[in-house]
Amino acid sequence: MKKVLLLLANGFEAVEASVFTDVFGWNKFEGDGGTELITAGLHPELTCTWNFTVKPERLVSHLQIEEFDALAIPGGFEEAGFYQDAFDERFLDVIRKFCELEKPIASICVAALSLGKSGILKNRKATTYNHPTSVRRKQLAEMGAVVQDEYIVVDENIITSSNPSTGFDVAFLLLEKLTSVSNTDHVKELMGFRKL
Repeated sequence: MKKVLLLLANGFEAVEASVFTDVFGWNKFEGDGGTELITAGLHPELTCTWNFTVKPERLVSHLQIEEFDALAIPGGFEEAGFYQDAFDERFLDVIRKFCELEKPIASICVAALSLGKSGILKNRKATTYNHPTSVRRKQLAEMGAVVQDEYIVVDENIITSSNPSTGFDVAFLLLEKLTSVSNTDHVKELMGFRKL
């Protein structure tokens, strides 16, 4: 069984988290059945960007990183306090440990800034929120990333993306890394997605 850690910061965007819970949930019941997703955060209760609360299954302080095979991180809004958790050293340390173990790491939108803040994107290709009015790509570059003008960027074990609309594609890429192309295509077909 491959275990995916869904790392949630307070103020995360629910839709960006839900793509991982849905894709890996569908795989568990309708795909090869070989994945399990577990949520974790710094607090016993988290408030999403749009104000509803969730209770992660584990606290970061109780995690054993070695038991997990991949890390997934949704982005969130500064106005909802996202960066308070996303830039917290305890949060960043989880990212560093996954990177040290060379396990797949998938982030959506501004969650790439957590990767950048952790130091794992230095001299690596990446992207983040790409709207022309946003400062996020400049911030990511200042953290040492080689920012790409792409929808999704894969640099070895790290996946970053440019906005919330990339969510399902990122989740499917992570599923493909953990299972297979044929299994991922099967799950996509069952969920109503066409092959890429």
